Amino acid sequence: MPLQNRVDPFGEIHSTPARGLFTGNRGVIHDPDSRTLLKRRWTSRAWIVCECEFRGRSREVMGRNAPRGGAGWTELFFLDEVTALAAGHRPCFYCRRERAKRFSRCLAEALHRPGIRAPEIDALLHVKRWASARSRETVEPEELHRLPDATVVASGGTAYALRAGLLLPWSFDGYGKPRLGGLPALISIVTPSATRAALAAGYQPVWHPTAPVEDRT
Repeated sequence: MPLQNRVDPFGEIHSTPARGLFTGNRGVIHDPDSRTLLKRRWTSRAWIVCECEFRGRSREVMGRNAPRGGAGWTELFFLDEVTALAAGHRPCFYCRRERAKRFSRCLAEALHRPGIRAPEIDALLHVKRWASARSRETVEPEELHRLPDATVVASGGTAYALRAGLLLPWSFDGYGKPRLGGLPALISIVTPSATRAALAAGYQPVWHPTAPVEDRT
């Protein structure tokens, strides 16, 4: 059985053999002996997205990776950066430093601030991400064009990523054929507002290869 460590755009963690482009974490949320998740789904507000390969380092996934033999952080995996951002994660300032700095600059620009530190970003995301938000934003179908590319929305339990005017159905294996119209009158917005602000200001996340590039509308 695959380990329960694959994250969907809503921030839920699943067991699936599908692989993704990125890893990341929310602190320690697993038992290293059974390699299963604990009841809690985060122990830190710093939800980050990381490179799967970095300076040749290796870890036993959901094992004992702390220096003194403890659990260490729990490895989570994402289809792509678009998925990780929708779930409320942000680029890691260690293994993805240049991407993290770019994300920070874009968010600061959107907020009309000279800069913004990682803990402030984490605080903004925590109150708006799907897994921890007290309320959820919605949008009418005719207003979807106002959302920036790489925003994830949901309708009827299915997540869709917006790209070049297309609604791309999301799955752990990649994106499906674009859906054109036919969605209910009210659509939920999954990607946190702070992340959308960074996207609107120019941050360009990494997409899975199954996402079409051309505008086919």
